[in-house]
Amino acid sequence: MDFELTEEQRAFAQTARDFAKAELAPHAAQWDAEGIFPKEAIAKAGELGFCGLYAPENAGGLALPRLDATLVFEEMAAIDPSTTAFITIHNMATWMLGTWATPAVRDHWGPLLTTGEKLASYCLTEPGAGSDAASLKTRAELVGHEYVINGSKAFISGAGATDVLVLMARTGDAASGAGGISAFVVPADSAGITYGKKEHKMGWNSQPTRTISFDNVRIPADHLLGREGEGFKIAMKGLDGGRINIATCSVGAAQGALNAAQQYMHDRKQFGKSIASFQALQFKLADMATELVAARQMVRLAAAKLDAGARDASTYCAMAKRFATDAGFNVVNEALQLHGGYGYIREYPLERLLRDARVHQILEGTNEIMRVIIARRMLEGDAPDVIR
Repeated sequence: MDFELTEEQRAFAQTARDFAKAELAPHAAQWDAEGIFPKEAIAKAGELGFCGLYAPENAGGLALPRLDATLVFEEMAAIDPSTTAFITIHNMATWMLGTWATPAVRDHWGPLLTTGEKLASYCLTEPGAGSDAASLKTRAELVGHEYVINGSKAFISGAGATDVLVLMARTGDAASGAGGISAFVVPADSAGITYGKKEHKMGWNSQPTRTISFDNVRIPADHLLGREGEGFKIAMKGLDGGRINIATCSVGAAQGALNAAQQYMHDRKQFGKSIASFQALQFKLADMATELVAARQMVRLAAAKLDAGARDASTYCAMAKRFATDAGFNVVNEALQLHGGYGYIREYPLERLLRDARVHQILEGTNEIMRVIIARRMLEGDAPDVIR
């Protein structure tokens, strides 16, 4: 068991760190304050391969292990969790398209998405189907050589500003449950698609979030991903990686907050000396660092399990998502506390990191649902021995 990164992995991480410092750091506060979706910066990330990190090579991706992808996402999230989180969602949708699309659809969209020239949204959640995703009602009916789509989606990242939608819709009857769901590639400008107002959010302000309505939207039959009825399975496979990605964004935010807190403790003077000399605050920093390292290692373990195709990979992804998003938020919150009043104003990055990190405990499956997934597995007879 080797916890050390290879030289190649370190190089990937350094490239991402340099990119984040040059392209994200100077603008992240403005993007947040003004609600700017930085498509040009994302395209520059695409030039480095960051928009198709683990997409298959035949779709134009780098086909990297998920573990390597976490190194890239963490470095960027330490500067700008919101923009990085969108890039992770785009990576997830691009991987799904590259893995399950027909050759014609893959050959058209793959190179556009992996280079960041075009962007993708992932469309699963509906106004009445959040945690209970298998109850979704958006329908896709095969009529001749086309699917006709009707329904709506909610809380879709990038909606209205992206070019293609990876959509889950029901092809079975109303009682078909998860087995009646299929996945589709839908051009975002298709006739019959309308976008709702841009949501005003607590964080994640550098990416738009909207509802999407589908009114007799027609797409060619070959835009089906995989086969009919496989959509929920495809969606969950995407979410295993998505949970690692969002957990990684929390680790990155925590690292950025720890960096800021450590520097501030040396710079800030009270009672005639730097606050770094106060043991109570030293202990806070020690606990923050410990939680951060634990979260990082759990995320990397889950990524390694997913890369290896381990039977319990989904359970480890749920564990990593639950732990890292909780721990990451706590670290950022403690870093803000160490800054005192300065942490609460926008001149410092802490309040933005805190707002951006909070939603990670909700999306890609709430942390309560992560507990359901973990507990279900832990109640099986062999579980105590399997996790040793």
